[in-house]
Amino acid sequence: MRTVIAEDHALLRDGLTRLLQAFDFEVVATVDNGPDLLPALLAHEPEVAVIDVRLPPTFTDEGLQAAIAARNQRPGLPVLMLSQHVEPLYARELLSTPHGGIGYLLKDRVSDVGEFVEAVRRVAGGGTAMDPEVISQLLVRREPLAVLTAREREVLGEMAEGRSNAAIAVKLRITEKAVSKHINNILTKLEMPPSDDDNRRVLAVLAYLNG
Repeated sequence: MRTVIAEDHALLRDGLTRLLQAFDFEVVATVDNGPDLLPALLAHEPEVAVIDVRLPPTFTDEGLQAAIAARNQRPGLPVLMLSQHVEPLYARELLSTPHGGIGYLLKDRVSDVGEFVEAVRRVAGGGTAMDPEVISQLLVRREPLAVLTAREREVLGEMAEGRSNAAIAVKLRITEKAVSKHINNILTKLEMPPSDDDNRRVLAVLAYLNG
């Protein structure tokens, strides 16, 4: 799977490269600054990009802005953003771009190799991988979610992280039938038509959170 990595810290950049290569990703380019990122994304046409939000020269949001610009030119370009801290504003900005294939994780998640690789694969497949801490803050800030029950909020959080009905059932220790019922209730309360497409379902919820 063709992959571009953007990270200014040499050790982490090398670690990400070696890690993904060990799981059969083909790292076609690595960059360490914002100005070089957009050209690399457009020239190499990766199947997924792993990008640090903050890159030189200003260490603000160069990585994020390059990712958004690339997605505008290549709609649906799968991008997984990495951040040192929870930054809901940046997450919302990423979520405002159309199509699937988006992720936003804290760098601490990289230490859980299985979880991180699964997130990269999910994003590459057009799905969503959002950090639980980011989702928690997005949920708290949305007053309309007051219409949801505590359990429905839990299910919504799991949906936003990209988990399937089966995975949600295991995580929350309830049946898949109960999960399906909760999801239908959530989509109804949020005035979103139910969908059999898991990816569209997750993206619809994230779009609402971003709204």
